[in-house]
Amino acid sequence: MSLFDLTGLRILVTQSAEFMGPTLCEVFTSLGAEVIADASPLTSPAAPGEVVARAGHVDVFVANLAIPAPSTPVTQVTDDEWQSVFAHLVDPLPRLCRAVLPQMIARRRGKILVMGSASALRGMKRASTYSAARGAQLAYVQAVGVEVAPHNVQVNAIAQNFVENPTYFPPEVQANPKFQARLAAEVPLGRLVSADEDARFAAYLCSPAADAFVGQVFPVCGGWAIR
Repeated sequence: MSLFDLTGLRILVTQSAEFMGPTLCEVFTSLGAEVIADASPLTSPAAPGEVVARAGHVDVFVANLAIPAPSTPVTQVTDDEWQSVFAHLVDPLPRLCRAVLPQMIARRRGKILVMGSASALRGMKRASTYSAARGAQLAYVQAVGVEVAPHNVQVNAIAQNFVENPTYFPPEVQANPKFQARLAAEVPLGRLVSADEDARFAAYLCSPAADAFVGQVFPVCGGWAIR
């Protein structure tokens, strides 16, 4: 199997219509994978297990979880906001992993990739709730990654920002002159990472070529997270 050949792999992608979902599904399919695109909401406790049960055999699970990021000053963050963001970004993740890991461990083969955010790697004003939730995702990946590695299951994450996607950087945001000025000032790359570039890196991490990575968090942000 070549570097980006995903032929024969069944890949489950959650929230497939949002965030990186559409491009991930397109790229994975073009590389030979059988993609199980699931757009179901995942906030109820039973939903993650139902998604995995419907999928059946899963070689690779991609946790694509997203919610519009609130921009509330820290002193004004309510319990409802905090709980809602964690209910969308954090709570489904262990439920999904508990559902999919047993079959991977039994086969001694499998991968989990979390599409996370670099907001957990660098402080951002008015983003305390969102950054905390994304940080919880990355800490979970690191812990689970080292726990399941002896079973030949690899768990890793992409921590992205300034990547083209319909949830956080839709065309109307990209066209805003204030955003363009921010992009030029804050991102060493000087442009958004394209959705295709991000998805192809995700495809590499889902391939057998990436078997050596364990509990790793990979920033994909055009250099934004580098201080």
